[in-house]
Amino acid sequence: MVITQSKITSQGQVTVPAEIRKSLGLAPGSVIEWREIDGEIVVARASKYVSEEIHQALFPRPPARRSLEELDEGIRDRMRRKHAGD
Repeated sequence: MVITQSKITSQGQVTVPAEIRKSLGLAPGSVIEWREIDGEIVVARASKYVSEEIHQALFPRPPARRSLEELDEGIRDRMRRKHAGD
């Protein structure tokens, strides 16, 4: 089903129709992605961040490695503190 059409300029530029801009929440400076899915080209709003960037922001460096004994002791300590008032 065709929603709308655009023409390509001599410089290879395309105007995104107003209905599509509104539907995708696009504004000046927004980035769109062109994807090929099952032989068709799909245009979509680009994600602001990729999952790797989000992971790096949340976990800037990997946590220190701990032994199994240290992990077990940490769990025991947490449970003691959690249930200390009972």
